[in-house]
Amino acid sequence: MHNRSLSRELSLISLGLIKDKGDLKLNKFQIEEIFESALDSLIKYCREELDNCESELENASQKILDSELQEGVDSSYSNVRDELKKSLIKIETVMNTLSITLDFPKLIVSSGQIDIREDVNQRICNIINNLKSIDSDIDQAMDGWRLKRLPRIDRDILRLAYVDINFLNTPVAVACDEAVNLANKYSDLQGRKFINGVLRRLQTI
Repeated sequence: MHNRSLSRELSLISLGLIKDKGDLKLNKFQIEEIFESALDSLIKYCREELDNCESELENASQKILDSELQEGVDSSYSNVRDELKKSLIKIETVMNTLSITLDFPKLIVSSGQIDIREDVNQRICNIINNLKSIDSDIDQAMDGWRLKRLPRIDRDILRLAYVDINFLNTPVAVACDEAVNLANKYSDLQGRKFINGVLRRLQTI
């Protein structure tokens, strides 16, 4: 399951490197080059997340130290507890990020696996070879909106979910969960809610 999630993420990054136009033809060598660029981008993102985590942990530790010093000065236990709570919440956020980023070694190892590369290749080919029909079907589920009005990242997340459901026989619940996970990481709260709603309507078409 981890490999499938990784291939979806690499597919999403790869799509962002391709022009968002119909009738686009790419050969396997071109897709492989795009895959390598997407992999480099994802590795860079993981490294930046590790750097951010280190900085956040240092800030949280400093806040705890400051709270302890403050307690010694004015014995204001209420203020100390509030500061500690804020610091612990920050640490929890950082640890959640770390739990994702710790898959970094897996990413490096998996990048050489043929199944991931083939899966990314298949997803990209399905999208670029059927872009007009995919977008047309998604448009029907947009409820007054047009797909082209959405941010590029949201369009590609929806396209990947469509391919999962209609080309790769992925269970609908799994495809929707994976799409929301991608939105959590690469889109925003509004995008996540919108994607979830469109996917629900898409199932009835």
